[in-house]
Amino acid sequence: MIDIKLLRADPDMVRENIRKKFQDEKLPLVDEVLVLDEKLRKVKREGDDLRRERNEKSARIGELMRAKRREEAEAMKMEIIEINKRIAALGEKEKAMAERVNEIMLVIPNIIDPTVPIGRDDRDNVERERFLEPRVPDFPVPYHIDIIERLGGIDLESARRVSGHGFYYLEGDVARLHSAILTYARDFMIDRGFTYCVPPFMIRGRVVSGVMSFAEMDAMMYKVEGEDLYLIGTSEHSMIGKFIDAILEKDKLPYTYTSYSPCFRKEKGAHGIEERGIYRIHQFEKQEMIVVCEPEDSPAWFEKLYRYAVEFFVSLGIPVRVLECCSGDLADLKVKSVDVEAWSPRQQKYFEVGSCSNLGDAQARRLGIRISGEDGNYFAHTLNNTVAAPPRMLIALLENHLQPDGSVNIPEVLRPYMGGKSRIEVIDK
Repeated sequence: MIDIKLLRADPDMVRENIRKKFQDEKLPLVDEVLVLDEKLRKVKREGDDLRRERNEKSARIGELMRAKRREEAEAMKMEIIEINKRIAALGEKEKAMAERVNEIMLVIPNIIDPTVPIGRDDRDNVERERFLEPRVPDFPVPYHIDIIERLGGIDLESARRVSGHGFYYLEGDVARLHSAILTYARDFMIDRGFTYCVPPFMIRGRVVSGVMSFAEMDAMMYKVEGEDLYLIGTSEHSMIGKFIDAILEKDKLPYTYTSYSPCFRKEKGAHGIEERGIYRIHQFEKQEMIVVCEPEDSPAWFEKLYRYAVEFFVSLGIPVRVLECCSGDLADLKVKSVDVEAWSPRQQKYFEVGSCSNLGDAQARRLGIRISGEDGNYFAHTLNNTVAAPPRMLIALLENHLQPDGSVNIPEVLRPYMGGKSRIEVIDK
């Protein structure tokens, strides 16, 4: 959500930003909001003038009463009643126009960073850099479900009966490895100065509309029937909501959190849910990074966050690359974003395992998250990044550490979380 003062001052820049995001259907909204905003300010001025007139007449009534000019005073009271009716009518008009202006402002995309490459969709994303040499094994790498089944680690059939497609039971050492990844991710971020947090897994509607666009909400969020509660799609939702309507003290910034949560997603859209596989599912777990900071510090934090993710994957011996998201691939609230992609030896290509985003003051503006400054309060900046999100992270680890006999080597950094185990062996059936 951009500042309406920016739209008033430079509507052409806002229009150009919409064009860069290939959302030309939103261009008429700029003119609509400008017209409504002018009418709204006029109505506010009329209301202010009437309130001033009412106050003057109210003071005059006291003078008339003291002068025993009761008839004039009573006549003026009737005038005030009429003024109050006009103020009430203007108030209703002001409320309706303000709501419409807010609706439009929630839809107009955030201003993207000048360094963002211009492109229509994820096919136009630009590779930044790569880390570790991709592994091309001299033996066939099976589909990830086949790898996990040979390790005795998954039950999809029971999950389908219990919950339907998009769910699974993890079992044995594979389930333990899944937990080890998340626990190591937690400790990895704590070691870098982040505060560990387990947030609420359900949030109210105002928080939902504050942290994401309506299109994202419709595609992702599960609503609790009959209640103003939604299941979170990522712990970012709860963690940013933690600061709703807060006035933050400058000397306590930045707030840096690493948060764990289960995540629930409809996965509505073109990709759909896999019938056999755990790449795109309705429920998973994730370790996240969250930063709330001074506006001038957010670009530096953006670079730090995605490099922490790269460092995490490299420590697990998983080759990754970083893609700069183009303008058309950015969600409307984002100023800048990169995807971290892990190497898949089976597919011999990279696939997305995390995303790092700078949202500028968009979420803070929607949720009223301000910093107390010497010259008044101003909006904070918010950022988020994935540390680890099994099962995608689990898929990357299994494929990259698969051995010819079907067993999987456990990276050294995970062995303390696996009771010292160095390998998961194939289970004979």
